Amino acid sequence: MKPVKVGICGLGTVGGGTFNVLKRNADEITRRAGRHIIVEEIGARRDNPAIDTKGTQITRDIFAVATNPEIDIVVELIGGYDVARDLVLTAIENGKHVVTANKALIAEHGNEIFEAAQKKNVMVAFEAGVAGGIPIIKAIREGLSANKINWLAGIINGTGNFILTEMKEKGRDFDDVLKEAQELGYAEADPTFDVEGIDAAHKLTILSSIAFGIPLQFNKAYTEGISKITTEDVQYAEELGYRIKHLGVSRRTEQGVELRVHPTLIPEKALLANVNGVMNAVVVDGDAVGQTLYYGAGAGAEPTASAVVADIVDVVRTMTADRDNRVPHLAFQPGSLSDHPVLPVEQTETAYYLRMQALEQPGVLAKITSILGEKGINIEAIIQKETSEEQVPVIILTQTVQEQKMNEAIAEIEAFEGISGSVTRIRVEHLDG
Repeated sequence: MKPVKVGICGLGTVGGGTFNVLKRNADEITRRAGRHIIVEEIGARRDNPAIDTKGTQITRDIFAVATNPEIDIVVELIGGYDVARDLVLTAIENGKHVVTANKALIAEHGNEIFEAAQKKNVMVAFEAGVAGGIPIIKAIREGLSANKINWLAGIINGTGNFILTEMKEKGRDFDDVLKEAQELGYAEADPTFDVEGIDAAHKLTILSSIAFGIPLQFNKAYTEGISKITTEDVQYAEELGYRIKHLGVSRRTEQGVELRVHPTLIPEKALLANVNGVMNAVVVDGDAVGQTLYYGAGAGAEPTASAVVADIVDVVRTMTADRDNRVPHLAFQPGSLSDHPVLPVEQTETAYYLRMQALEQPGVLAKITSILGEKGINIEAIIQKETSEEQVPVIILTQTVQEQKMNEAIAEIEAFEGISGSVTRIRVEHLDG
């Protein structure tokens, strides 16, 4: 049977890893795919000296790959938004199937891209866009297709998880660990996407759409970073029996879908609480199967290449199938996507950890608990630290409440003369339903 010809755009970390895996495991991949897969052409602005591309055609014009009539599958690994979008749409317009590891591209332009692919009867595969080598998209889209997904929660950014792990295990400050993460190559020179939750929100947007059958809506995702987490918060969480993780959470409710990324206290015995370093993990709760956990390397050349090549194999297996007989891009048939809304964060519900500096005076703690009680917020636990200072740290753990009520309570507490400065608020998830 005629070989399938692939064009790789981008020869960086993931592009180089993909080329190497296709070359090294060529025989095994052919046995799985049923057809030989050849890298026909590489589009790259510069060479990668670590990759032996001898014998493979290389062009500096990535759009030449997208229009090359010999190529069946275009693999987009250049990253970014605008150029990648144009490249993918050009490939689709020219009848090419597309494989990408670009979560930002899918989260922000996926609806447009999938619609174009449907019209041209081609596939767009993006497993490598979420959690690197962990096959989480395939698991939700295919393995759990019998289930009504209730919720999912995940550690889906290795950089943030590395930082919080070091803070917990070694008592180090955020800025100190971030600097080391940059030196180790875990974090970029500009770490905003990682530490402020944008990268995780791109991934969560994709997972949420696949889990609940809604259009991609990254602009409605709530994001909050970890840069304000202190070693004191980490220690107090431990005292209360929790650990702090930078979590992506998406939950289906009668009112809508929660879509949020933020620092989160989770019970120390929970599976996600014990995922450390740069590793990723996602828990999915389905009505039939219950909770399932997916754990592994969330980044890196060959872990991500593993997912890219698996997508190439999937495309090759179903190239001759009609679009209506393929697995839909977002798990549900395009005409069956739901208009169930994404909820504003003010309408979401969770428990809370609150930390504040209070004057060491009679009646101050009573006033704080009174404000919470008036808003219908029940208290789970209180820690008041003894110090020789005029102000003492007070830590409160609440039960589940709507975010809007908590916002109102915090505003009143901060306005109270017995409180100095702002209240630190971290959401709490028990991951049990």
